[in-house]
Formats: sequence, structure tokens, C-alpha cells
Amino acid sequence: MTEQRWVRRSLRKIKQVLKAKEVHLSRQTIRRILRKHKIRPKSNVKRLAPNPHPDRDRQFQYIQRQRRAFELLRWPIISVDTKKKELIGPFNNKGQVWCEQATDVYMHDFPSDAIGKAVPYGVYDVQHNEGFVYVGQSADTPEFAVDAIAAWWQQIGSKRFPGATDVLILADSGGSNGYRFRRWKQQLQVKLADALGLTVTVAHYPTGASKWNPIEHRLFSQISQTWAGTPLTSFDCVLDAIRSTTTTTGLKVEADLVESEYEKGLTVSDDEMASLALQRHAICPQWNYTISPRNCEVISR
Repeated sequence: MTEQRWVRRSLRKIKQVLKAKEVHLSRQTIRRILRKHKIRPKSNVKRLAPNPHPDRDRQFQYIQRQRRAFELLRWPIISVDTKKKELIGPFNNKGQVWCEQATDVYMHDFPSDAIGKAVPYGVYDVQHNEGFVYVGQSADTPEFAVDAIAAWWQQIGSKRFPGATDVLILADSGGSNGYRFRRWKQQLQVKLADALGLTVTVAHYPTGASKWNPIEHRLFSQISQTWAGTPLTSFDCVLDAIRSTTTTTGLKVEADLVESEYEKGLTVSDDEMASLALQRHAICPQWNYTISPRNCEVISR
């Protein structure tokens, strides 16, 4: 063997190159020799973690302690995130379904050909294995994220957890509910803490660790399996697929369509940030904080 490597060549091309070097082998022989040396076509494997955050393990341990504390008090623990946006129309959707005739879809996924774009924001009740997905039709913004959480509390949470004054939110580090966004914290203050009288504790998973967020593997992955191979031709199709998602462990999912339009790029001033009743925790303060109600009238509960 030489240092020259033909890692991207087909067996037919390898045969041709060998033939030019006066080596006559069939493709079957080449394949057998390669397998003898344990050489097969393989894809890249995502195993390397570039410079993990030094507080990564510490944050995971702290999240577990927070969850145990809320479970003992029987206070709500919700996992939140935005699922991948979906084009609405006869677009290709990976997967297979049992049918007599395959469904025809567009050859290209051009957004200009779509009826609209679905933005599913999920709220997963960790203690009761229930999911609530609010499907937006515009931008994925902090306002949209907090509106979805507030809707969950008013429709479900306040009845499921009567008397609860605190809620623990588990979220990723990025996206509309990212720890860097001032607007996310300001909206939590106004629409959850002040308006609903809730003390909101937020714990973010470290950067690059979103797959440990419960909503990812307990809700979103199950929804993806439900509509795999089915073109999402309308918003009703999206809602029906989400609502029909179940698992052997008893997962139940509800879904609502959000009509509101959300604007990107809204900012929060330094004075507004200073007015928030925000207290950062001693452990990993960039990822853990509590927002309490300010001295204002509680509008609803």
C-alpha cells in the first residue's frame, strides 16, 4: 500500500486505475480484499466535542437538584423549545408510509411555493408526560415563546397545579428562549411574573447540550415520527399529526394554531432591564435565574 488513498472512488474506478498499473482484478475481488482489511464505506461520526464549557457538568447537576426540589413541592416543571420550522404545501417529507401509490410532491423546496410556514413551539409537562404545541405562522421570537407558555398556564397549568406559585422552565441556550436575549427575560417578567403572579425560575442547558432537554426526545422526536413521509399540505394537517402523536408510555399532545403576527428585532433598553425583578443564582448565573412578580396587580391566574 502507498500513501495515495482512493477513499472517494467507486469499485469500478478503482478497477480502472489498477488496470492501468497492470493489476487486473474484478470488482468483487477488490471488495473482498477491502473487507478482509476491514475497509468499508462509512460516514462521519459526530463524537468530538470542541472545547466543552467548564461548567457543563456543574450545570447538569444543578438542573437535577432544581428538578428534585420542584417535584417535592409539586410545582410545575416544563421543558420548552421551538421545533424545526416546516413549509406548508406538497413538499417532500422524509420517511415512508404504507400506501398503494406514492404521493407526488414538489421537486424543490422553494419557500416561495409554500402556503405558509409552521413554527411549532412546544411546552412539555415533565411530571405528567403531556405536550402542548402552539403552531405559529410568522417569526420565532421571545414574544411568541412567552405567549405560548402563558397560554399553557392559563389553559392547563393553573388547573393541573392549583395553588402553585412557582414554575421551573427548562430551556436551551439558544433560540427564541436563549439565555442571552434580554427580550426573553423582559417578556417573562411582564407576561408571566407580573400578569399571572408566577415566580419563574429558568434553567438553561449548556451550549451544545440541547438533546438532553426533555422536550427533544420525549415530544419532538415522537411528532417527527408521526408525520414522517406525510406531506404537510395544510396547517390542519400539521395540527392533526401533532394531536395524534402518542407513545406506549402514555404521551398525550394537544395543539393550537396561533394567528398573531410577531415582529423580529425588538430590543430592550438598559432602563427596562434594570427594572426587572431578576435574581441570578449563585451557581452558573448566566444560565440560572429567577424572575419574581413586581408590585403590581395580578391580572389573572
